[in-house]
Amino acid sequence: MKLSEACLAIGAVLSLTSATVPANAEPLKNVVLVHGAWVDGSGWKPVYEILTNEGFHVTVVQEPETSFADDVTATKRILDLQDGPTLLVGHSYGGSVVTEAGVHPNVAGLVYVAAHAPDAGEDEASLGKKTPSLLGKTQGAVVVTPDRFTYLNPTDFPKLFAPDLPRERAEFLARSQVLAAAAVFATPLSAAAWKTKPSWAIVAGDDRIISPDLQRWYYARAGSSTIEIEGASHAVYESHPTKVAAVIADAARNAEEYVDAGRK
Repeated sequence: MKLSEACLAIGAVLSLTSATVPANAEPLKNVVLVHGAWVDGSGWKPVYEILTNEGFHVTVVQEPETSFADDVTATKRILDLQDGPTLLVGHSYGGSVVTEAGVHPNVAGLVYVAAHAPDAGEDEASLGKKTPSLLGKTQGAVVVTPDRFTYLNPTDFPKLFAPDLPRERAEFLARSQVLAAAAVFATPLSAAAWKTKPSWAIVAGDDRIISPDLQRWYYARAGSSTIEIEGASHAVYESHPTKVAAVIADAARNAEEYVDAGRK
């Protein structure tokens, strides 16, 4: 039976109150945000501003999207700069990146925002074909350049990636894409941090880039504490920043409890 967002939120609160750690545990303050393919980190700005105003130290990774290894390295470089336990958050393809980079010792927990979460030995392209999204069924939506970089057809971008954003914003995103090497989607992971670290997740209920069914499967397998935002597009981090930031803040509190428990 599908759980409502409200029920899941209540469950998250109950899990906090029942945790066997000090009740006065402070949330960790470091949050690192990792963007997905075809966009850059600026889309995180609404979430960044909310979290910063709540006292978090937020850093946004700018992955080059030139190879999966390059993107993991870019993320680990930022993690190296954190001064303590860190919550690592990934959107879309960024979920694959944080799954591998999340084994970094500074990472206390993971948050998946309409994101892929493969296991070691898996790649998101193969998994996406098994549970195709509207993008996967739209011929010509993904364009490949002669040197094997990809982008979304700008005509298709607004209706596939960001139908719940203002038209002008969606069109700007379509015309300012970061081209992603085709190989980033088909590179198997060598590690899966969700196997050893706690995770939280957001399903975008009207996602047309990653099937919501695939998202639900990923997060059930990972044992992630999950909410679903009904009607949200793949650009959920921009269209529903308050809800996304609330999940991240709650995850930070839970992740701090995980860190505290590990210290005992």
